[in-house]
Amino acid sequence: MTDSIDRLYQAVLAARTRDPAYSRTAKLIREGMTKMAKKLAEEAVEVGLDAVQGNREAVILESADLIYNLVVVLVEAGITPDEVWREMDRREQLYGIAEKLAKVQAEPRILRHAPLPPTPIKVRR
Repeated sequence: MTDSIDRLYQAVLAARTRDPAYSRTAKLIREGMTKMAKKLAEEAVEVGLDAVQGNREAVILESADLIYNLVVVLVEAGITPDEVWREMDRREQLYGIAEKLAKVQAEPRILRHAPLPPTPIKVRR
């Protein structure tokens, strides 16, 4: 799988310089990070909805779209797949391959940022 994502990453990098009239990827990149993030979120929602509905085939198709849009966001953010894999490896060493502890349970030494204070909610009257 990592090879496929690496190839996709390289293809998206190459598409950045293509003519948006002929490349959907170039067009998406030219529309900016807001559009890219919106597409990523839309695909994530579609995967979730299809999963809840038990539509296995749609989950597969939408997951491919989700991965594509994630890679587009990574390219634009200047993040390589290797950086993501290193984070996955780090988490595996801390928690195990299929585990993720709640952030409140994590040891202070592994927190990257100090927790933010709660944001007060303003209620309109």
